[in-house]
Amino acid sequence: MKVFAFLLTGAAAACALPAFAQPANAPAQTSANKAPVRDGSRDFDPIVGTWKAKLKRLKHPLSGSNEWVEFEGTQITKKVWDGRGTMDEFHVDSPETGTKIDGFTLRLYNPTTGQWHIYWANAKNGKLDEKPVVGEWKNGVGEFYDQEYFDGRAIFVRYVWSDVTPTSAKFVQSFSADGGKTWEPNWISTIERVKE
Repeated sequence: MKVFAFLLTGAAAACALPAFAQPANAPAQTSANKAPVRDGSRDFDPIVGTWKAKLKRLKHPLSGSNEWVEFEGTQITKKVWDGRGTMDEFHVDSPETGTKIDGFTLRLYNPTTGQWHIYWANAKNGKLDEKPVVGEWKNGVGEFYDQEYFDGRAIFVRYVWSDVTPTSAKFVQSFSADGGKTWEPNWISTIERVKE
């Protein structure tokens, strides 16, 4: 979900991406050594439904600050394209700061590459981010990357979905200002399924 990169401009960075963050349109392997693409079109099925959401957001990422703001609310996830896409409505607020976040996530699956493209929109600006995070699920963990500008410098952005069960899941957004050597979490969201 570009869920949580509402602080970012979405501009493309000028430096080269590391291997883990190569864009989906990077040159493919030759057919002789190309492994078959795993069908990941159902990877987000476990989070379809209505959830109680708790969010911790780092107030000033990449500044050395450890000041977090806590939010609570809901996440409603639905299938589109018979599961080859999903979308979320994410609504949380922080009584402590009077801050509210109304977000929308669109995830689209590319069957040729086996990767997901995840776009985020914030109601504050009313548009999808220009650039998605891109990645896939392996061994029960979804990792998705892109490169953007934050406070005038090129950084990497990583989304990780983990600890997915029938009743809960965890999402963490992190930034790296050193080319992916270290990562600073700045958005930690846990969801618990609302009983129907």
